[in-house]
Amino acid sequence: MKRVLNVGGNDRSIIALPAEYAGFEHVLLDIDPSVKPDILCDARQLATLDVGQFDAVHCSHNLEHYHLHDVPKVLAGFMHVLKDGGIAQIKVPDIAEVMRIAVERKLDVEDTIYQSSIGPISVHDILYGHGREIERSGQDFYAHKTGFTPRLMSKVIHQAGFSRMYSMVGNLEIHVLAFKGLPDPSLRAIFKLPPDR
Repeated sequence: MKRVLNVGGNDRSIIALPAEYAGFEHVLLDIDPSVKPDILCDARQLATLDVGQFDAVHCSHNLEHYHLHDVPKVLAGFMHVLKDGGIAQIKVPDIAEVMRIAVERKLDVEDTIYQSSIGPISVHDILYGHGREIERSGQDFYAHKTGFTPRLMSKVIHQAGFSRMYSMVGNLEIHVLAFKGLPDPSLRAIFKLPPDR
C-alpha cells in the first residue's frame, strides 16, 4: 500500500485528501495537537523522521505559514521523507493573482475577494491568514508568513532539488506536483501526468 504524508492537513474529518489518494495509507502530520495528528510535528522538523518512508507528500495551504527563509527547510524535509520517485503535491495562494484582482476590482484589504464554505474571505485573509481562525484559536501558526507567485514557487521547488515539476494556476492558487528523482510511473498515472519525452 502506498503511503501519503498529509502535512498541515488539520482535521481529517473536515478536510479530505484529494481523490488521487484513495487506497493510500493516510498519515496526518500537524503542529496542532487538537486535530489529533498521527505525527505531532512542526514541518520544519521533518528531517527528524525516518528517511524515505512515503510515496507522496500532500501539503495544501500550509507552506505559506512559514517565513520564506524556512521554506527550504520544509521542502528539504519533503525530500527527506519521500521515497525515490515520490511526489510532493503542494498548493499555496497565488499572491500575484490576488494582487491583480484586488487592483482590478479596486478592493481594499478588508474587502471580500471570494465566498468560501466557511464564509467570506478577504484579501487580508489570503495575505496574512484567516483572521477569524487566528482569533478563535489564539494560535500564531495559523498566520501566513510568506506569499508565493508562480515564479517564486518554481524557484524554491527547483532549489530544493526536485527533479520534475508540473505547475498549474487557477482559483487564486498555485498547484504544484514535484518529483524526487525519476518519477514513479504508477504515481504519474494516478495524477494523470504525461510520460517523459
